[in-house]
This record gives sequence, structure tokens and C-alpha cells, in this order.
Amino acid sequence: MESLIRKVRNGVLATFGLLLCANVAIAQNDSEQEERKLIQFSGVIITADSLKPVPFCNIIIRSKNRGTISDYFGYFSFVAEKGDTVQFSSIGFKKSRFVIPDSLDSKAYSLIQTMSADTVMLAEAVVYPWPTKEQFRQAFLDLRLPDDDMVFAQRNLEQAAMKERIEAMGMDGSMNFRYAMQQRTSQLYYAGQLPPNNLLNPIAWYKFIKAWQEGAFKRKKKKD
Repeated sequence: MESLIRKVRNGVLATFGLLLCANVAIAQNDSEQEERKLIQFSGVIITADSLKPVPFCNIIIRSKNRGTISDYFGYFSFVAEKGDTVQFSSIGFKKSRFVIPDSLDSKAYSLIQTMSADTVMLAEAVVYPWPTKEQFRQAFLDLRLPDDDMVFAQRNLEQAAMKERIEAMGMDGSMNFRYAMQQRTSQLYYAGQLPPNNLLNPIAWYKFIKAWQEGAFKRKKKKD
């Protein structure tokens, strides 16, 4: 009885060992086949008209939803399989595809991919300061417009409004040029010596004290 059990056990172990060896052989064969399909897919993406690099282009394998992004100079490199369909997309360019040949003998493949410019027409977006139509209607009904053009003209010619507009207005090209020339002239005039300092100028102190005594620095009270 014990010899029979021993024979059955040895047969089971032998069968298990054969199955294990077969599975290992199949797995190795599959891994070798899978490894033969893998390639190092590299290249550079350029524009079709000016041949300039396309930076940060999205590169994705459609069937696997994985890929990479090109660098600032349009270069990319990642592992792919033979026969994969690679899609290139970037803002301002039309999408393009490339199918990696499945008859490659080497494990590396290089590509120069061109991208054509695409014009995107965006819909008009109107921004209103009122969140709802009801608030706009109420604001429109509460609006009080003047009756004649004279009130408009007087409002636009108010001294405070004109002063505010003048202070907010930047210098144009001629004013910038004049200011730069004045600074340069002042530098050349005082070249080799220290510029004058009004803190040590007695005439400037005399004018300051006289203006102070006359009340030139007093704040004017606002009229109610």
C-alpha cells in the first residue's frame, strides 16, 4: 500500500514538474516574442512650412493610450511596438499619425515628423457684469441718463476727471526720447564732478522758508 502511494506521489510530482517546465518555456517564449516586438522609437517634430521644431507636442499610441511629450527642441524618444499607430497633436497644428513598420529588423527607429499649421476659429464670448438677466433688467431700469449733450460735455471736462486721465496717460515715443536725451545731457554736463545738491544751496533754502511763511504748503480745505 505504501509503495502504491509512493508511486502515485512520484507520478504527481513528475507531472507537476513537467507542467511547470512547460509553463516556464511558454512564458519565456512569449517574453522573447514580446521583446522582439519592442523598439526604441525616437525622432524630432518640425513645422511643415518653416522646418522649426514643435515644442511640447503630445505623442500617444492610440491603441494603448500611452506615450510622451516632445521637449523644447521637438525631440522625443520612448519604447513602442512594431505596428503601433502613433498620433502627434499640438495646439495650432493639425493632428498627424504614423504607423511604425512591423517588418523592422533593428530595435531602434528614427522619424522626422512634420506638422501643418491649423487655424482655429473660436466662438465669440461676451462677458456681462450681471450674473442674471433679472439683475441686468433692474440695473437698466435704475439707470438715469442725462437729457442733453451739455451735461455729457461738462462731465467729460471736469478738472478732477481730466487730471486723473492725464496722470494715468503714459508717455509716447517723443516724450520718452526727450526724457532720455535730458538725462543723457545732464550726465554729460556733470561728467567728472558731483551733481548739485539743493540741500546745500542757500538760495533753495531761502525760497523754501519764504514759501513756508507765506502758507504755500497749507492744505486747502475741501468745500462741502
